[in-house]
Amino acid sequence: MDELSRGVYRRADAPETAHADLLAVCTRALRAVVCGESALALHELIDDIPAAVHIAVPRGTRRPTISYPPAVVAQYASKTFALGVERFEAAPGETIRVYNAARSVVDAMRHRNRVGETHALSALGRYLRRDGRSGVGELQHIARELDALSVIRPAVEAVLA
Repeated sequence: MDELSRGVYRRADAPETAHADLLAVCTRALRAVVCGESALALHELIDDIPAAVHIAVPRGTRRPTISYPPAVVAQYASKTFALGVERFEAAPGETIRVYNAARSVVDAMRHRNRVGETHALSALGRYLRRDGRSGVGELQHIARELDALSVIRPAVEAVLA
């Protein structure tokens, strides 16, 4: 058995994965959803490898304290917490919950002061180049649900111009 984090083990003969940190954090925080820079990196919307695993938990719930691997915990409104959640196979037969690409981009734009304006706009640009005009509808739907249309609409128009 290989220890990934305190109390989290994987069989030594388990298939290799580049996502061991994500598995460790999500196993320790079962209600968590991978978000922020970690989700952007998983969706290949940024090139950086985050120094910590970014996760979200519903506002009002206990924030998990995980020292290794390093984790950054955000709390999102319970009403919209499940919006855009999908499963990602981090290793064969092992899945974690992660926000989809559209939700990750909208969150990056909403929190661009924390993520960085350049990162957020770069992720938006990659998303639009990859998903084209069909991806705009999904972005707008999520932005509307998160009351972020006023941030997303001008940015999308600028990138598509």
